[in-house]
This record gives sequence, C-alpha cells and structure tokens, in this order.
Amino acid sequence: MARTTPHEPEQSHAAATVDDRPLYGRIAALLLDELHAGTIPPGERLPGERHLAAHYQVSRETVRQALDLLRRGGLVATDRRGSHVTLPGRPVEAPGTPVFPLGARSADPCAVDRATVTWEAPPPEHARALGLAPQRPTLVHRYRSATADGRSLRTAVTSFSAVALAEVAELARYRGRADGATPAQLRRAYDWMRKAGLALHHRDAISQIGDASSVRVTRRVHDQYARPLEITDLVVHEQDMLVYEFTLPAAG
Repeated sequence: MARTTPHEPEQSHAAATVDDRPLYGRIAALLLDELHAGTIPPGERLPGERHLAAHYQVSRETVRQALDLLRRGGLVATDRRGSHVTLPGRPVEAPGTPVFPLGARSADPCAVDRATVTWEAPPPEHARALGLAPQRPTLVHRYRSATADGRSLRTAVTSFSAVALAEVAELARYRGRADGATPAQLRRAYDWMRKAGLALHHRDAISQIGDASSVRVTRRVHDQYARPLEITDLVVHEQDMLVYEFTLPAAG
C-alpha cells in the first residue's frame, strides 16, 4: 500500500538539528516554546494540524503525536472544536473590547471578585429573551464583586443563547466545567464573539430597585443578524457609582 503520510525531512527545523529526541518530541518542545512566549495566549485555539505541519515542515501525523505529548502533560486540551492552550497565565485582551461582564467590576481597586458558571435552566425572563424553550439548560455565568467594607457590591447573572454557544468555541468549552464551584472568569467573552465573526449590539435598560439605594441594569446583546447572544442582569447596591466608558474609532 502506498504511504499516505508525507515523508519527514531529516531536519524539520533549525533548532532541532542537534537534538536526539524523537521528531515529535522536538516539535512538541518547539511548540511549547512558542506557547510560553505568548504567541498563542492561554485559552486560545491552536492552529490546525495542517497549518502546524506546514509551519514546522513535518507531517500531520508528527504534529498529532506532538500535540498528544503536550496533551498528556496537561499543556493543551482537545475537544471536537480543536486544541487550545491550557498554560497558566492571563490572556491578552484585545484593545478597545469591553471586559465582560460590562460594568460589573467595582471602581475600587481593592474589590474582590468571584465568577462561576453552571449548566442549568436560566431564569424564565432570560429564556424568553434568548428564545430558549422553558427549562432548557444553557450556560449561566454568575459574578460578584465587593469591597472589604461591603459598601460597594455588584452582582451579575448572565445567560448565553444557543447561538452564542454554537458560534463561540471558547464559551462552549465551559460546559464541561460548569459545576458552579470552579472559578470562571469570562473577561474576554466579547472579544471571543468578535473573533467568531459576530458584530455586537448592546442594549441596556436601567431601573431602580425598591428604595432606590440600588439599581438594576438589564443588558441584551445580539449580533448583526438580530440573533440573541446573551442577557445580563447587573445589580449595583448601595453607594456605588455606575460608570460606562466608550471609545469610538475615528472615521477613515
């Protein structure tokens, strides 16, 4: 039977010429160096096997073996949407992209925040806004930010639509760890949506709660096709100030 795997060059990369490790081990080391250098930020998807094979001038089978080596070491993870980086570190945020959940963080730099995700049926009003059938589960994000003295407290509950989970791989991956206990900061959610080709339209409705010491912001986000992506209920308690800041690029 004819060989279908491309022939491996004797030296696949200049850095590997004096290395006696198996070829896939050398490729794994080279890829790991790039990950540590931040070429691909933590949480981001890796290029496909075909792209990596061309980059390192090896076969896709060698790339597959190298990824398997990194996977066994817990450095990358693979699901049906591809492989992504699991190295620790803070992801690089795209300039100008709002941090999710927008407006939820206290202005006090000493505030402590916590965020988790669950896979559950969202609140009924969220299900209606997202076009979900009653009791159909989805990804629900809960966020809490508070100062040490308790004077500034903000809470936010976000439900994501089926469209968001289908289009945005980074969000979909959270389903497997949506236990309500594991910390889950989705600061780059809007950046992920934009990278998935979604144009975001935000609509905020602000209302007073009870004796007016607290306000609620209900945010709905949809894409360029008017498909709902998420709905958030943000509550700002007590004597905190709610500030929105926008930057619009110059025309031309």
